[in-house]
Amino acid sequence: MEDRVKLEDGAGAKESWKIIDELFLSRVPPELQKTLEGFGLDVLDDGAGVKVNDKEYLVFTTDSFTVNPPFFPGGNIGYLAAHGTLNDLVMMGAKPVAFMDTIIVEEGFLRKELNEIVSSMLGVMLRERVSVVGGDFKVMPKGSIDRIVITGIGIGITDSPIIDEEIRVGDKILVTGPIAEHGAAILASQLGMIKETKSLRSDTKPLTKTVLPVIQKFRKYIHAARDPTRGGIAATLNEWIMKKNATILIKRQEIPIREEVKSFLEALGVDPYSTASEGIAVLAIDPEKAEEIAEELIRSGESSTKIVGEVITPPTEFLKGKVVAETEVGGKILLEPKSVNLPRIC
Repeated sequence: MEDRVKLEDGAGAKESWKIIDELFLSRVPPELQKTLEGFGLDVLDDGAGVKVNDKEYLVFTTDSFTVNPPFFPGGNIGYLAAHGTLNDLVMMGAKPVAFMDTIIVEEGFLRKELNEIVSSMLGVMLRERVSVVGGDFKVMPKGSIDRIVITGIGIGITDSPIIDEEIRVGDKILVTGPIAEHGAAILASQLGMIKETKSLRSDTKPLTKTVLPVIQKFRKYIHAARDPTRGGIAATLNEWIMKKNATILIKRQEIPIREEVKSFLEALGVDPYSTASEGIAVLAIDPEKAEEIAEELIRSGESSTKIVGEVITPPTEFLKGKVVAETEVGGKILLEPKSVNLPRIC
């Protein structure tokens, strides 16, 4: 039987890392994985950068959005494409300056809904004062694609890009808001449970006005930053540490999560720590400034910000490159990313 692509290959966890390595990293020679004085596949972060003068980098990011349904509690695919693209730039320490999109829509899609989706996407860019500089629009025959797919391309500027390879022993791990909100809302929508779960809403939002100013102010103390979308916080932390001679230790009871979200996901057997968020950041911060940065994020509007763990010297060889979670009763378990088989979450 021929080997075929599986849904979990796109879930953002180990299977995704493996297929990216197979299709791209193993085939592109190291000297072509980045531009001169830049970074790209060689760091495999949320974006790529090109140094354009003595001080500044242009940072590029791209992401595709296939969320189903395209309208969900708390937003729609247009908001998601806009916020997700901008947030990837923010997590690289870059100020977003330009946006492009590709929209592929199914023949027969309602023009009213398409207009609402595009208005949502463009509205974000207008409010954020980000230039919309181009894109592409295609229509596929009915049945060739399920309704609509959007790809966002973002361009940002920074004089000090955040590359997650900078994470080090001693860093504190900080989370800016409740996890798994987006994934829970989409799952409830897909299961037709919106009426029964009225408190579940996507957390999709831009981090440009709350998180970016704090990153810019404290940049030299921030060693890694990521918005934990596909694969959730578990995938983010494991990706950071997997090639390091270090261990991440987190206190599970400190990770902010609403009880309604946790109960809903656990009742369905879904791991909240591997479930997508679309409006929070995870940061690795120098311990000297961790409390100050947390307080600054709270003042900026990220009121649920908490320090949830730290990077430590591996207590054993086995735990090198691993994430360990201290449970609510004091036990310790590995926090590994689970390939949650929930297609079209984002």
